[in-house]
Amino acid sequence: MNKISVIIKREYITRVRKKSFIIMTILAPVLMAAIIIVPTLIMMNQSGEFKKIAVIEDNSNLFKGVVKNTKDAEFVYLENTKVEELKKTFEKAGYYGILYISPELVNTPNAVYLISNKQPPIGLLQYIENSLKKEIERQKLLAYKIENLDDIMKNVETNVTVQTKKLDEFGVEKGTSTGIAMALAYILGFLMYMLVFIFGAQVMRGVIEEKTSRVVEVIISSVKPVQLMMGKIIGIALVGLTQFLIWIFLTVGIVGVLKSTILPKSGITEISQSVPQNFMSGNQQVAGTAQTTEMSPQLAEFSKMFDSAMNQPWGLIIVCFIFYFVTGYLLYASVFAAIGSAVDNETETQQFMLPVTIPIILGLMVAMGTMQNPESSLSFWCSMIPLTSPIVMMARIPFGVPYWEIVISMVIMLITFGAFVWMAAKVYRTGILMYGKKTSWKEMWKWLRYSG
Repeated sequence: MNKISVIIKREYITRVRKKSFIIMTILAPVLMAAIIIVPTLIMMNQSGEFKKIAVIEDNSNLFKGVVKNTKDAEFVYLENTKVEELKKTFEKAGYYGILYISPELVNTPNAVYLISNKQPPIGLLQYIENSLKKEIERQKLLAYKIENLDDIMKNVETNVTVQTKKLDEFGVEKGTSTGIAMALAYILGFLMYMLVFIFGAQVMRGVIEEKTSRVVEVIISSVKPVQLMMGKIIGIALVGLTQFLIWIFLTVGIVGVLKSTILPKSGITEISQSVPQNFMSGNQQVAGTAQTTEMSPQLAEFSKMFDSAMNQPWGLIIVCFIFYFVTGYLLYASVFAAIGSAVDNETETQQFMLPVTIPIILGLMVAMGTMQNPESSLSFWCSMIPLTSPIVMMARIPFGVPYWEIVISMVIMLITFGAFVWMAAKVYRTGILMYGKKTSWKEMWKWLRYSG
């Protein structure tokens, strides 16, 4: 055991001191936070380029004045102007683009075009679509000769937002967000895939390097092959755990800074109170109010998402992530170590890598589908099968998984990784000193049956 600890210490210290480890450990949570925070800040503070758009109808005034001006766009309705002629001069005339509306739009949903030299932003397109949609609906209702139709439509117009609440085991309600759960499922599943694959591949490369440099022959004279394999696997596992724990502490720090700066307590109440009026109001002139009122719904939505994220079962997530990382890593790292011991260089690993990587990739694909239907039979069984369970189970946990399913999955995982380590050790002890012979799956199967 003392010899294994020496190997673990060597593997751990060698990798932790690398500049690449230090840089990635610090940058990873910062980059992850930036991916989440920066787009939100841009959305809240970006005013956008002002756009002047020429509107042309084809021999009709059916939609004149329907698409109203906003703070970011002005719609100029032109008469007696041909689209083909304006295409040549609209940019020189100061227009961002041409909105061409055909009278057939009433019966043909795509009979409207926005012509421009640039790709229009999605918000502008949605605003135009919603404005035209409401007008077409209004005109169709007018055909029924309903009195005071405009007043009736203003009174009945209603926006509905479904709020989700989750009951915990004690019957306490907590606000949740399906969007947050989906984002967490994606991040956790992909992170597990990356860590297991990257650190497992490091074990394989380390074994190949020691074998090709003949260093392993010197080490084997002092320790058993199995001790060398386990020391290398455990040492790299501790490197991954160290990195993950540092990520947790840095993320907690970043969240604390985010909460105290972007979401100050003094502004949350005010923002939240202004949201219902803005959301429930059907008047499009809300867009023309002061900038602070405009930003309030966005800040309130960000605050709501932040609170929903904090209501996730972080204790369970962290414990399960550590467990599935350790067991999943040990399972795959043992296979990678066996492959590394059976070959003389990294090129020869290609024939063995495909059967190993297919379950990992399959687990990632199922995890992506789990975000849409976490209770499906495929998601359930893949969270029980040890080769895919580390990735799929982590994608299911943000949506809520019964504890008995987690326990069964963990027990199966423990039994399976123990069996894989035992088999890999038998291959490793033979293959690590085998040179000059091209190894096949059949040959490795023979090594498994060697006694002693």
